[in-house]
Amino acid sequence: MTATLFNPPALNTPTIHRLPNGLTIIAEQMPLDVVNLNVWLNVGSAIETDAISGMAHFLEHMVFKGTQRLESGEFERLIEARGAITNAATSQEYTHYYITTAPKDFAELAPLQLDVVLNAKMKDDAFERERLVILEEIRRSQDNPRRRIYSQMMETSFTTLPYRRPVLGLTSVIEQLTPQQMRSFHHSWYQPSQITAAVVGNLPVEELIEIVSNSVENQQATESRILPSSPLNNLQPEAPFNTIVRSESEDESLTQARLIMVWRVPGLRDLAQTYALDVLAVILGQGKVSRLFRELREEKGLVTSISASNSSYGIQGIFSISAQLKVENRAEVEGAITEQIRQIQANSITETELKRISTQVANRFIFSNERPSDRANLYGYYYSQLGTLDPALNYPTSIQSLDIATIQEAAQKYLSSEAYGVIFVKPTV
Repeated sequence: MTATLFNPPALNTPTIHRLPNGLTIIAEQMPLDVVNLNVWLNVGSAIETDAISGMAHFLEHMVFKGTQRLESGEFERLIEARGAITNAATSQEYTHYYITTAPKDFAELAPLQLDVVLNAKMKDDAFERERLVILEEIRRSQDNPRRRIYSQMMETSFTTLPYRRPVLGLTSVIEQLTPQQMRSFHHSWYQPSQITAAVVGNLPVEELIEIVSNSVENQQATESRILPSSPLNNLQPEAPFNTIVRSESEDESLTQARLIMVWRVPGLRDLAQTYALDVLAVILGQGKVSRLFRELREEKGLVTSISASNSSYGIQGIFSISAQLKVENRAEVEGAITEQIRQIQANSITETELKRISTQVANRFIFSNERPSDRANLYGYYYSQLGTLDPALNYPTSIQSLDIATIQEAAQKYLSSEAYGVIFVKPTV
């Protein structure tokens, strides 16, 4: 089945093609002398059990350790020999692999990418060597103050949802994992029906689809198998905070304190509810004209830096405001943040401000998706997570259609000034 979607802007015309084995190809031609193939799987740390925490990320590493056709390291050597680029990443809800090549090399290199993803060997000796790499990565993350604070934020934000677990896993768990556990995990989850292959670059769409289709059909592990039921299917969002929940600690590596305030908000399951929160994040704390930056840094000098963000996971999201400040400024900064939220709830947004902010948010989205790699990443993310490209194609329009009442209602509904999570980390005296 092939469907072509025509949505503004006119340059965005991706074609969706689904293979008989369930793998979905999304292809688009762009007039830049490059092709990016982004292979997305709905496999991340959130589908793991506590007993195999960190498996998805560990597997991402092991995928590059050879197949029946490729020796360990040969994939990278062949990619680099053509001046191409490859990398991968694992998150809570996905793993994705990508290569960026010259158009003339794409037909030769695309099959290699699909081979390593579908046919990883995971030999015992390679597994043991890579285990040491993973354990070192965990150790480095624990030595990194930014990552430590992020972990505290996730643990405060989620009490039961699996997003609270570290993507890298726990040392005690990684030390006990076996190669056979990983082979079983790969066999269960790395199936064609779980794969979205987004390919964007300067070849005709029909040729891009044909190359990826042939690359998949020539692989050994393309049979359809019964897919395990995702543990995320039966999970529900956690209730909003009903009081102020505080997590406080000291960190000897810091010279200034960190204050993070978090709210549980809708995620991708309620995508339409996230757009107003994206705009609220910019109004409050993105850029030098944002309200909190102007008040707390420029006018009062109470913070060194401050920012706001809206992070959307599948089941639920987090709206967060983060500041770097002196310990003695904590109460005043927290009070100023909640006061700004109350002002927005009481209708302090003007038409001029909303027009400026919505244009800024829409343009940032457009500007950040101009390259083939950006576009393939965008398509792969939304289709793998939601089974549709509508959000990728219509985000600017959705943002610019918001009115003041909708923004105000979102602030009233989701950003309580009296119930939220607080993570405060101060330097060790």
